[in-house]
Amino acid sequence: MYFKSFLLRFLSMIAGLFFYALGITVTIKANIGYTPWDVFHAGIANKTGLSIGAVIIIVGLILVIIVTLLKEKFGLGTISNIILIGLFIDILIHLNIIPTAENFIIGIILLILGLFIIAIGAYFYIKSGFGAGPRDNLMVVFARKSKLPAGLCRSIIELLVTVFGWLLGGMAGLGTVISVIAIGFCIQIVFRIFRFDVTSVKHETLKETWLNLFPPKAG
Repeated sequence: MYFKSFLLRFLSMIAGLFFYALGITVTIKANIGYTPWDVFHAGIANKTGLSIGAVIIIVGLILVIIVTLLKEKFGLGTISNIILIGLFIDILIHLNIIPTAENFIIGIILLILGLFIIAIGAYFYIKSGFGAGPRDNLMVVFARKSKLPAGLCRSIIELLVTVFGWLLGGMAGLGTVISVIAIGFCIQIVFRIFRFDVTSVKHETLKETWLNLFPPKAG
């Protein structure tokens, strides 16, 4: 019984990560300023010569190590998030199926479209219940250690990664500001359409998933 549930949730997670990667790629192609974390990723890619997908994977791995050392739990979704989003983004950029915006109006349309696609990805990914992504875990750790509200911690982190990314050559612009303001509204609209209550999801740790799939033999 658990395996059937696991399979459906696993497919939901994969779909969510693909939509997430697709949405990020669309916001990049909007060409009016990346989302905060992608300014950071693009800045590192600019300095190292690595692909942006490879940078996303490396940064994700580093963040998981940091939050694990700080006693934060992670799940199958956390690991999948690290690997698949970066991989999907590199594939989508390589295929070049999404055109780069050539004017500001098209850029705005692509940016908003990308944010809605990211919100759809978040719905499928969170719904699977396999654990938060590494960047969300960082926000949780920061909030726990600092005793500040989670929303404020997220804003501080995104401001810092935007500044560092911009200094490294990542594209920050009006699109970055719009992303910070609009992503919450896009997620709220999508979750309302799907009648999804994010607080109803109980996330499994990697250990719990393993034990549910391969329960120890009695005796």
